[in-house]
Amino acid sequence: MALAFCGNENGTNAYNVERGVLDNGCFVDALNLVPHVFLLFITFPILFIGWGSQSSKVQIHHNTWLHFPGHNLRWILTFSLLFVHVCEFAEGIVSNKMMNTNHLHLFMPAFMGFIAATTSVVYYHNIETSNFPKLLLVLFIYWVLAFITKSIKLWKFAVHDVGLQHLRFCITALLVILYGLLMAVEINVIRVRKYVFFANPQKVKPPEDLQDLGVRFLQPFVNLLSKATYWWMNPLIIGAHKRPIELKKIGKLPIAMRALTNYLRLKDAYEDQRTAEDPDRSPSMWRSMYRAFGRPILLSSTLRYLADLLGFAGPLCISGIVKYMDNGNNTASSEIRILGVYFMSSFELLQNTSVLAVLLFLALVLQRTFLQASYYVTIETGINLRGALLAMIYNKILRLSTSNMSMGEMTLGQINNLVAIETNQLMWFLFLCPNLWAMPVQIVMGVILLYYLLGCSALVGASVIVLLAPVQYLIATKLADTQKSSLEHSTDRLKKTSEILKGIKLLKLYAWENIFCDSVEETRGKELTSLKTFAFYTSLSIFMNAAIPIAAVLATFVMHHFIGETVPSSSEAFAALALFHILVTPLFLLSTVVRFAVKALVSVQKLGEFLQSDEIGDDSWRNGDMCVSMEAGKKHPGGTKAINRKKPMRYQMDNYEQPTRRTMRPTETEDVAVKVSNGFFTWGSNLSTLSDINIRIPTGQLTMIVGQVGCGKSSLLLAMLGEMQTIDGRVHWSKLPDCEMVHEGNFRYFLSLTEEDFRSKNRNSVAYATQKSWLLNATVEENITFGSPFNKQRYKAVIDACSLQPDIDLLPFGDQTEIGERGINLSGGQRQRICVARALYQNTNIVFLDDPFSALDIHLSDHLMQEGILKFLQDDKRTVVLVTHKLQYLIHADWIIAMKDGSVLREGTLKDIQTHDVELYDHWKTLMNRQDQELEKDIQQDSQTTLERKTLRRAFYSREAKNQTDDEDEEEEEEEEEDDNMSTTTNRRSKIPWRVCWRYLSSGGFFMVFLMISSKLLKHSVIVAIDYWIAKWTSAKTNHNATMSGNSTLNAQTENDSYYLQVFIILCAAGITLCLITSLTVEFLGLSAATNLHHNLLNKIIHAPIRFFDITPLGQILNRFSADTNIIDQHIPPTLESLTRSTLLCLSAIGVISCITRTFLIALVPIAVAFYFIQKYFRVASKDLQDLDDSTQLPLLCHFSETAEGLTTIRAFRHEARFKQRMLELTDTNNTAYLFLSAANRWLEVRTDYLGSVIVLTAAVLSIWNAEHGSGNGLVGLGLTYALTVTNYLNWVVRNLADLEVQMAAVKKVDSFLGTESEDYEGTIDSSQVPENWPQEGEIKIQDLCVRYDPMLKPVLKHVNAYIEPGQKVGICGRTGSGKSSLSLAFFNMVDMFEGKIIIDGIDICKLPLQTLRSRLSIILQDPVLFSGSIRFNLDPERTCTDDRLWEALEIAQLKNMVKALPGGLDAVVTEGGENFSVGQRQLFCLARAFVRKSSILIMDEATASIDMATENILQKVVMTAFADRTVVTIAHRVHTILTHDLVIVMKRGNILEYDKPETLLEQEGGMFASFVKADM
Repeated sequence: MALAFCGNENGTNAYNVERGVLDNGCFVDALNLVPHVFLLFITFPILFIGWGSQSSKVQIHHNTWLHFPGHNLRWILTFSLLFVHVCEFAEGIVSNKMMNTNHLHLFMPAFMGFIAATTSVVYYHNIETSNFPKLLLVLFIYWVLAFITKSIKLWKFAVHDVGLQHLRFCITALLVILYGLLMAVEINVIRVRKYVFFANPQKVKPPEDLQDLGVRFLQPFVNLLSKATYWWMNPLIIGAHKRPIELKKIGKLPIAMRALTNYLRLKDAYEDQRTAEDPDRSPSMWRSMYRAFGRPILLSSTLRYLADLLGFAGPLCISGIVKYMDNGNNTASSEIRILGVYFMSSFELLQNTSVLAVLLFLALVLQRTFLQASYYVTIETGINLRGALLAMIYNKILRLSTSNMSMGEMTLGQINNLVAIETNQLMWFLFLCPNLWAMPVQIVMGVILLYYLLGCSALVGASVIVLLAPVQYLIATKLADTQKSSLEHSTDRLKKTSEILKGIKLLKLYAWENIFCDSVEETRGKELTSLKTFAFYTSLSIFMNAAIPIAAVLATFVMHHFIGETVPSSSEAFAALALFHILVTPLFLLSTVVRFAVKALVSVQKLGEFLQSDEIGDDSWRNGDMCVSMEAGKKHPGGTKAINRKKPMRYQMDNYEQPTRRTMRPTETEDVAVKVSNGFFTWGSNLSTLSDINIRIPTGQLTMIVGQVGCGKSSLLLAMLGEMQTIDGRVHWSKLPDCEMVHEGNFRYFLSLTEEDFRSKNRNSVAYATQKSWLLNATVEENITFGSPFNKQRYKAVIDACSLQPDIDLLPFGDQTEIGERGINLSGGQRQRICVARALYQNTNIVFLDDPFSALDIHLSDHLMQEGILKFLQDDKRTVVLVTHKLQYLIHADWIIAMKDGSVLREGTLKDIQTHDVELYDHWKTLMNRQDQELEKDIQQDSQTTLERKTLRRAFYSREAKNQTDDEDEEEEEEEEEDDNMSTTTNRRSKIPWRVCWRYLSSGGFFMVFLMISSKLLKHSVIVAIDYWIAKWTSAKTNHNATMSGNSTLNAQTENDSYYLQVFIILCAAGITLCLITSLTVEFLGLSAATNLHHNLLNKIIHAPIRFFDITPLGQILNRFSADTNIIDQHIPPTLESLTRSTLLCLSAIGVISCITRTFLIALVPIAVAFYFIQKYFRVASKDLQDLDDSTQLPLLCHFSETAEGLTTIRAFRHEARFKQRMLELTDTNNTAYLFLSAANRWLEVRTDYLGSVIVLTAAVLSIWNAEHGSGNGLVGLGLTYALTVTNYLNWVVRNLADLEVQMAAVKKVDSFLGTESEDYEGTIDSSQVPENWPQEGEIKIQDLCVRYDPMLKPVLKHVNAYIEPGQKVGICGRTGSGKSSLSLAFFNMVDMFEGKIIIDGIDICKLPLQTLRSRLSIILQDPVLFSGSIRFNLDPERTCTDDRLWEALEIAQLKNMVKALPGGLDAVVTEGGENFSVGQRQLFCLARAFVRKSSILIMDEATASIDMATENILQKVVMTAFADRTVVTIAHRVHTILTHDLVIVMKRGNILEYDKPETLLEQEGGMFASFVKADM
C-alpha cells in the first residue's frame, strides 16, 4: 500500500482546499510539523559545534553547573510533553489501522514532536552547563510557534464538533496547555536573567559549594534527570573497580548538609519555643525537629503517595491485558469520520493490549523513580538530623556541670548511648516515618480494589492479612528482648575471654587452659540459648512474611467458592494475586515502623532530659571585678632564691633559709593571680564540700596545697576553675596589664582583642593537669602540644623535664605513635608524665598541677620537681599551683595552703607556719622522716619506671618479628602476589569469596545444608504450582463458559470446581508448611555454624603455642571473639535467607515467563548482561563505602567519650571551640560516607528497578504477540504477575550479595585463626605410665639444650648443659635478653627445643603429655596475674585442695591476716585483673598459688620485682624453709637475693658463662657475677 502523507482513498481528494486552507485536516497537521523541523534545523548545528569544542576540554568542570530559573518545572513539563506525544503517536497508529490507506499525517507530526521535545531538553541542558543563556531564544521561538500551530488545530476541531469524547481532542488540548506553560517558563528566565531585550544582563555565580572543588556530593546540583537516576554517581561507582574509594574521593559535604548548618537550624527551632512569658518551659524536641526538618519530610511523603498510587497500576494493567486478550481486539465501534479521518473515543485506546503494556512499563518506571526519590529525601533528612543532634549533644556535654558527671547523674555510658544509639534510632525513625502515613492509605486502596475485583470474598483474604499484623508486631518486640539478653551474655563471655588471653601464659604453665575454656563455653552456652530463641523468632517472622500471601489467596478463593459465586475470570484472579503481593509489604514493614516509632519516643525523651540537665555556672562571675590592685608590671626587686638547684635533695627543713623577699609596705597589697573570698562550694547536693575558703594565689610564684587524702585539695582547684557550684563568695581572677601580656608571649590572644573580647577572655586559659591522667586518641606529640603551635626547643625542654625521652624511644614510631584508647597502652606513670608535659608546654600564665607525682617513682619525681617545676616554669615566671602529698618539696614553696576537711587550715610561707603553728610543723616533720625511710628503700629497689619501660619494651619486642604489620589485610593480599598490575587488583575486588561461603556452610553441618537446599527448592516449586493451578482453574472456567451453555453442564462444573478446589487447598497447605520448614532450617543452620566456629576458634587459640600470643596483638584476637563472632551469630543467617529467597524468586519468575513465552529467553540475554555489570560494579563500591562508613564512625564516638572524660581539662584550657570544630569535622566525614553509601544503594535500586520494568515490558509484549498467533492466554496473567515480582526482588539479590560479601570477611578472619598449629599435647608416653608422685626427687639434667621461639628465628639458648641435684637452691642471673626466662620456659616445654633434652627424675620431659608435665611443676611469674572470681578460685581453680591447705599457703605468703579481714575470707571477691589489691599483694597471691601446688620443683621468674625489700626478705626466708627439701630455681634480677643459694648460673647471650657456688664466683676478680654484685650493692 502506497505511503502518502494525506492518504489516497478513492473518492476523496485529500489535497482539496475548496473550503479554505485551514479546513483541510491534513494541511493543519502539516502546519504542525513546521515548528519541530525548525527546531531541529537550528539546534543540531549548535549542538554539534558545541560538542566538538567541548571534547577538547574533555569535561566541563562542575563549577559551571547552575540552574536557570524554573529548572525543575521545565524538566517535569518536558517529560509530560514526551508522554503526551507518545499517546498522540499511539492514537495516530491505532486510528490509521482503521483507515483503508495509510495516513501519515495522523502520526508523523507526533513522532517529530517527540524528537523535537527530546532535542529541546538536551539542548537546554548543554546551554545550562555552559551558562550561555542567549541561545535560549531559539527555544522561546519554538514554544511560541508550537503553541500557535497547536491552538489552530484545537480551534478547527472545536469548529467541526470534535469534543471531549474524542481522544484526539483531549490530547491536542493537553499539548496546547503544555506548550503554553513552557512558553511561560521561558519568559520567566528572560525576566530574571535579562539576557535579551535588557541593557544589563544579570551576572550569576554558581553556588558557593561548587566553587569549592572539594565538594564531590553533587546530588543537589545536577539536573532533574540525573537526580532521579543518580547518573552523576557512575564515575565513582565504576571507578571503584579500578582503585578503592578513599576519603579523598568522596570529598566534603555541600554546605546545606553540614552538621553546623543543620545544628543552627535545629537550635533556632529549639530556642524559639522558649518564649518571653514562659522562659522556664522546656521546649519540645519533636516540635523543634518538625520545624527544622518538616518540609523535606512532607516532600518525601508526597513522592511516596504518588509512588504508591502508581503501584496499583500494575495489577490493573495486567487485568486489562488478560481481559482484552480474551475478548480479542475486534471491538470496532461504528466509524466516525470527521475531516475525512477516523476519530477514536477515549476508551478505545485503553482496550488495546499493546498500549496497556507500554502504559504498564511507564507506570512502573515512574513508580520506582518516585519511590527511590522519596527514600533518598528521607535519608538525606535523617542524616542532617543526626548531624544536628550530635552537635547539640556535644555542645551540651561541653557545658555539663561537673557535679552531674561525678554524682553519677550522667555517666559516660549514658552519654555514649545518646551518641551511638539514640541519635541513630531517631535517624532510622526519620527514614521510616513516611511509611507511617503512606501505609494505611496503601492498605485501604488495596482492599477497595480487591473488593472491586472479587467482591466480598476479597475482604476475607484482606482480613487475614490485617489480623496477622499484630502477631508480627509481637514477634518483633520479642526479637528486641531476646537480642538484649544475648547481648548481656556475650559481654560476659568477652570479659572471660579477654581475661584468659591476658593471663594465657600463666594458664599454660599451670595447665589450667581447659578449666578456663570450660567456663567460657558455659557462658557461651547461655548465650546460644538466647540466640536459639532469637533464631526461632526470626524464622517465625520470615515465615509469616512468606506464608501470609498464600493464606490470603487460599481464604479468598475458598470463600469465593462457598459463597456460590462462579470462579473469578483469570484477569481478575491475577490482578488479585498481584494486589495481595503489594499488600504484604506494608503490613510486614508496619510492625518494624511501629517498633521504631516507640523507640524514637523513648530516645527523644532521653535527649530532652539530657538537654535539660544542669549546666556549669555562667562565665560572668569569673571575670572578677577589679578589686585587686596590681603592680604586675614592676617585678619585685630583692634577692634571688638561695637554693642550689643542683644539690641532691636530702631535705633538712630547719637549716633552710627562706628565699628573701622584700617585706610588703602596708599600703601595697601583694600581687595576686587568683583570690577566693568567703567561698562556699558544692558538688551539687546542697552540702558544701568546701566551706569558708579565703585564699590567694600569688602571681609568678609556686604555691603548694597540702593536706590528707580527701580533704578537698583537688576540689579547691576545680572551684577556682569554676567547675563547682558556688553557694556563696567569689573567685577573682586578676586581669593582666598589657606589658605583661606581651611579655608572656601570648601574642595569639591579645593583639587583636577589643575591649569586649578582653572581658570574655578574662580568665585566660589555665594549664591544668588532673590527677587521673587524660589522653587524647592522638600521637604523643599532639597530646603534648594540645593544639598550640609546635616549637621544637620548647618541646624538647618539656620532654626532658618530664623525662619522657626514654619512653618515647621505646615506642615504635617515636612521638608520632598513637596513644589513648585505640592506640598503645601506656602505664599510669607514663600517662601522667604526658599530662604534666601538656600543662608545661602550654604557654599560659597560670599552671595548676593536681598531684603530678602520684604515679611516679622517686627519681622521676625529683627530676620533674627540679627541672620541670622549679626551672622550666619558674624561669618563665608563671604562676604555679601544685597539689602534692610529697611534703619534702615544701621547702621550695613560696606560699603554702594547708587544708583539712574541706576548709583551709593554714595559709602562708613555710617560715610563718614554722613560727605560728608548731604543732602542724612537727607533724609534717615526722611524716617527712617516714617518707625519707621509704625513699631509702625505694632507691635500692629497681624503680617502678624501669619496670614500666621493660613491659613496654617487651610488648614491642615480641611484635618485632611481625615487622609492625598488624594489618589483617596482609593475609588477603598474599593470596595473589602476582605482578600487581591493574587487572589482578580488579579481579580480586569483584570476586565472591566462594571458598569462605563453603567453609561457613560446611561448619553448619552437611545434613542441615542439604535440608536447607532441598526445602528451599521444594517450597518455591510449590509456590509456582499454586499460581499455575489458579491459572489453569480460572482459564478452564473461562473457556468452559465460552464453549457450552445450558443446564446440563452445571453439575459437571461443580464437580470440576470441587476437584480444582481440593488440589488447591492441598497445595496451599504444603506451601505454608514448607515456608515454616525453610525459615527454620536456614536460621538453625546459621546457629550450628556459629556454635561450631566459636567452639573451634576458642579451642585452637587456647591451645596455640605461646609464640602465637607474642606475635598476634591481643586486640586482634579479641576482635575475632567480639565483632566477628557477633556477625556470624546474628547477621549472616538473615542475609543468607534473604539472598536465597530473592534469588530463587527471581529465577522461578524468569523460569515461568520462559515456559509461557519461549522467545523471552532471547530477550533475557542482554538483560542478564546488564544485570551482571550493575551488580559487579555495585558490590565493589558498596564494600568500600561500607568500610569508609565504619572507619569514620569510630573516631567520632571516641571523640565524644574522650571529651566527656576530659571535660575539666578542656574547659580549664579554654579549648572548647577547637574541640567543637573537631567534632563537626568528624561528624561531616562520617555523614559524607553514609550519604554516599545511601546514594549508591539508590543508584543500584533505580537501575535494577528499570531492568525489572524492561522485563515486564518484554514479557507483556511477547505474550501479546504470542496470543495473536494463538496460544493459551490464561497463562499470560501468570507470566505478568511473576514479572511484576521480579522488579521487587532484583535489587535485594544484589544488596544481599554485597552484604554477605562484607559479612563473610568475618568468617574468613576466624578461619585464618583456625589454621594455627596447636601445641603437641599428646607426648609419646601415655600419662598412665608416669608415676603418680613424679617428680619425687627433683633432680634436673640439662643436656646440650638448644631452644628457639620459632623455626624462623635464631636460637635463644645454645648448647646449655647443667645438672641440678635434688633439693638444691639454684640462682640464675644475667642481663636482660640473656636467655634466663627462656630457660625457665624450657622446663615447661613452652618453647621449641630442637636439640638436646631436659631430664627430670629420669624422664625426658619432651615425651610427656603437656598436661601431666605442667601440672606437676610450679612456677611464679614476674607479672602477677589474678582472675576475677574468688580468692579460692585464684589459688585453686581445680577445686582439689582443702581449706586448711589454702590457709597454710596464704600464711607462708604473709597474706593470712589480710584475707581473714576481708568479707567472705577465702570467698572474698577479686575484681578483674585483681585491681582491688596492690601490685605487691597480687605478687604474694601468686606465690601462695605456687605453694598450694606441692611440687618438688619450684621455679621463680623474677618473682619479687614489685615487692618492697622488707617483704622480700621475709619471702626469701619462707621459701628456704617451706621448700627446704625441694629444688628451687630462682631467676633473679636483684643479685643479692641469690647470694645464699647453693649454685649460681650466670648466663650471657644464651650460653652459660659461669656455673658454680656463689662464694667461689665472688672470688673471681674479673668475673661477671662479681661485677653484678658490686653494681647491686
